[in-house]
Amino acid sequence: MSNIDLSQVQGQAFVLGDHVNTDVNCSGKYLPNKTAEAIATVAFDQLSPGIALRIAAAQGGILVAGENFGINSSREQAVHIMQIMNIRGIIAKSFGRQFFRNAINNGMPVLECDTSTILDGSSLTVNFATGTIAATGNMILNAPPLPKEMIRLIEYGGLIPFLKAHPDWKFA
Repeated sequence: MSNIDLSQVQGQAFVLGDHVNTDVNCSGKYLPNKTAEAIATVAFDQLSPGIALRIAAAQGGILVAGENFGINSSREQAVHIMQIMNIRGIIAKSFGRQFFRNAINNGMPVLECDTSTILDGSSLTVNFATGTIAATGNMILNAPPLPKEMIRLIEYGGLIPFLKAHPDWKFA
């Protein structure tokens, strides 16, 4: 299993807007011949100039977005880039379905809830198992929790590491 404690994920909030297409912001498609590490230094700069540098300075954090985060994104590379950036989780009002599944399959915790009251730079503590989000100023948000099977996949670092440990698909 990975070292992820999904009941106590902490980090600074880095707020993005609606309809974030990670294929544009976290893909080598538009930066050919660049390494994943190089792409991570400029990821999301089109939406928020300098955000990759701010995330690096904070030693990682939690992405917060509006509607349709990851829309039209079918590349697993987007999740890998965010992992290199030390993104500990993503909270959005809604996700593109392919991205949501890629996130779970690659060990990235995600939650859906109304994010309109989370301010950029807020300190967050997220319990992905219960769906509880605590933010600066004693603000508490509640999201539908991830199913326990998804929690287990994320705890193992994703689908492939889980299947290596449990080829019979036993979650217990």
